[in-house]
Amino acid sequence: MGILSDRINRLSESATLEMARKSRELKVQGIDVINLSIGEPDFNTPECIKEAAHQAIKDNFTHYTPVSGTIELREAIAKKLKLENKLDYAPGQIVVSNGAKQSIANALLCLVNPGDEVIVPSPYWVSYPEMVKLAEGKMVEIRADIDQDFKVTPSQVENAISDKTKVFLFSSPCNPSGSVYTQNELKALADVFARHQHVFIISDEIYEYINFNGKHESITQFEEIRDRVILVNGVSKGYAMTGWRIGYMAATPEIAKACDKLQGQITSGPSSISQQACVTALETVNCVSEDVVKMVKAFEERRELVLEKLNDIPGVIPNKANGAFYVFPNIEYYFGKSNGKATINNDDDLCLYLLDKAHIATVAGGAFGNDKCIRLSYATSKELLIEALDRMKKALSALK
Repeated sequence: MGILSDRINRLSESATLEMARKSRELKVQGIDVINLSIGEPDFNTPECIKEAAHQAIKDNFTHYTPVSGTIELREAIAKKLKLENKLDYAPGQIVVSNGAKQSIANALLCLVNPGDEVIVPSPYWVSYPEMVKLAEGKMVEIRADIDQDFKVTPSQVENAISDKTKVFLFSSPCNPSGSVYTQNELKALADVFARHQHVFIISDEIYEYINFNGKHESITQFEEIRDRVILVNGVSKGYAMTGWRIGYMAATPEIAKACDKLQGQITSGPSSISQQACVTALETVNCVSEDVVKMVKAFEERRELVLEKLNDIPGVIPNKANGAFYVFPNIEYYFGKSNGKATINNDDDLCLYLLDKAHIATVAGGAFGNDKCIRLSYATSKELLIEALDRMKKALSALK
């Protein structure tokens, strides 16, 4: 009998965290690695949010909070959803967790029984399949390639639904592709789900504010399916608050109560100080909005730079991501090529080659469900992006 459980042995290490670790190890050795694998904004948390955290400490707001979060924060979230998304949720329908990642895991563990099917469009965020494993569900993957802008069609979803389907799990804006579903595209998907009353939808909207299309659209807006949608969001990406670890879900009272029950046995409520800071993030419009607008503008400018540089590399086919801070270019042109020492057989080989020869950290697309691509993050300065992509072009040109 082994020491570790079958559950943990079946679980894969996060590919994004693994590449970040490898980058840090090389940097410790004095190697100048440019990290394009990172999944967080390279901006600092707005000052007024930090000041609110300082004040919370001074006020001794340092004790346990309710499992689902303070009433002040849940009221602020409900107000945000009403004003920005035109969605009506009571504070009792909101559960605040230690990041949106926990919110998604809570929802899956509360909805999925062993053998239930969870439909996940590909490409997907690396943790989705592992969360489904932990819930003992069966993941059903729907493939969407670059010619579809990495977005699944209603007919693909319809064909994937079976009597065993319990959940449809997706993100928009999407990590890793940056693809954003339009209102019409979401309505077409909602029409499919309206015909299948047994299917719940987990909508991961953590990149809501980093959206170059303008207004964010949520599948939760369609009333005919709203009771089966679990909306997941948080402050990590939009407010540059990754380390504060605050995410939330909004759902029916029954699902929210179940997630509160589960969370109460695992972590209880998130940091009281982080929660108090998040109230300020959601309510102090003048302080925060200006910083968010600047950040999104910077990301959009970087996207244009990255696309220009990638289009100048033979064989690389980039997608024009409309949200988040990633591009997901097709790189299969280089499969089978070699520089005389290293041969590129797949996406993993290419990422390791770029790390070794160009000292650029990227993430293999297979971790996201598409092994013809790699993920590049542009959450770094323009200067570093130019240097990284120049290195990439030079390294790839050596492959024949």
